[in-house]
Amino acid sequence: MNHAEIFADLKNKIAWLDLKPESILNHVELARNYGVSRTPVVIALNRLEVENWVARHGSHFVVSPLTVNRMREITELRMVLEPQANIWAMYRMTQDSLTKLHGIKDEIASLAPGASNKEMVRLDVKFHELLYRESHNTQVSYLLTNLLHHYLRFWLSIASRINQDNFFVEAMEIIRAIDEKDEVRLRAASAEHIKVSLDEVLRAPGI
Repeated sequence: MNHAEIFADLKNKIAWLDLKPESILNHVELARNYGVSRTPVVIALNRLEVENWVARHGSHFVVSPLTVNRMREITELRMVLEPQANIWAMYRMTQDSLTKLHGIKDEIASLAPGASNKEMVRLDVKFHELLYRESHNTQVSYLLTNLLHHYLRFWLSIASRINQDNFFVEAMEIIRAIDEKDEVRLRAASAEHIKVSLDEVLRAPGI
């Protein structure tokens, strides 16, 4: 594996809590697990540090902790960028991508009662990533995707079960606004979705 593949694998494991917050990352062990020298592991860890997935502690790295301040900072950035990205997506989306968006809508509607938190969060990530890509702004899409992946760690850390009936309410409203090409409604639904996410996570036990 090269350093880019190691970076992507570690980032995915951190985002989905396979590596828990504040876990120690030992480059010697990681190099052995990946079957590589220490160099690509160190390069990957340095890149993860730049993107705030890990923090350096002396001679080793630890997975970044989850803090309320971190959650609020991510939310502030999403509130500025995401409504506009969704509006760009509404105007720039191809018919094929619109069909995929409606496919996600059908997946949400048919989600089995009692779905796990991870199942719900995976579907939410799929919904947002499609809209980010369809903004056709590479820089904004990359930044928002990274913020979203940081955000999902908070959702997955919730000790109690996510309320399935409420979790996708704003997402469905966003899809309706896109269908109707209603920019005002879309901006409002996008902002409300982010606000509700913050409120729900902060209220949940386990954060």
